[in-house]
Amino acid sequence: MTVSTTLRDVIGLDGALPALSGSTLIMIDFQNTYRTGVMALPGAGAALDAASRLLARARAAGTPVVHVVNDGGEGTPYDIRAEIGRIADPVAPLDGEPVVVKGFPNSFHDTDLLDVLRRLDAGPDLVLAGFMTHMCVQFTAQGAFNLGYRPTVVAEACATRPLAAPDGAAIPADALHAAALTTIGDLFGLIAPREADLPA
Repeated sequence: MTVSTTLRDVIGLDGALPALSGSTLIMIDFQNTYRTGVMALPGAGAALDAASRLLARARAAGTPVVHVVNDGGEGTPYDIRAEIGRIADPVAPLDGEPVVVKGFPNSFHDTDLLDVLRRLDAGPDLVLAGFMTHMCVQFTAQGAFNLGYRPTVVAEACATRPLAAPDGAAIPADALHAAALTTIGDLFGLIAPREADLPA
């Protein structure tokens, strides 16, 4: 099967992965929400391991780190006041690392994320990782692109869940993950398959 040229290539956008040291890392919704219970993701453990490595590299390089969490309110799987909604220990924020609270898939919508990035004097390159690939990661990448940033998503540091297609057919988590990354890579941002693929 012949594949189409990406929109990025058609309009001449740069395809080189950014250096981690020259970027800002945005860690999206690495909450316990996705490790247990109704929203547990089949690939959460592996993605969290990769995110932990990415975060360690970023901190060692002096890369600014911003954490984003979704607050669904008390008693929900996204209750940030409860253990279920807290950021998982392996990637928990350090003192001084901003935490942005959101209520929509796009981390820029109705939040102070843009103000945080401006205070950090963030350049165009943003590195994104998190849960879920087809939802908050994809829409945050689109939001960043629309604001003039150059997002890069680290594929192995993201995960999603299986869902039913409109015709009722089961879409495996890895297929939905790949489709979301393909959508991002068509226009909104770059895809780094592994954290190690990002230059230092």
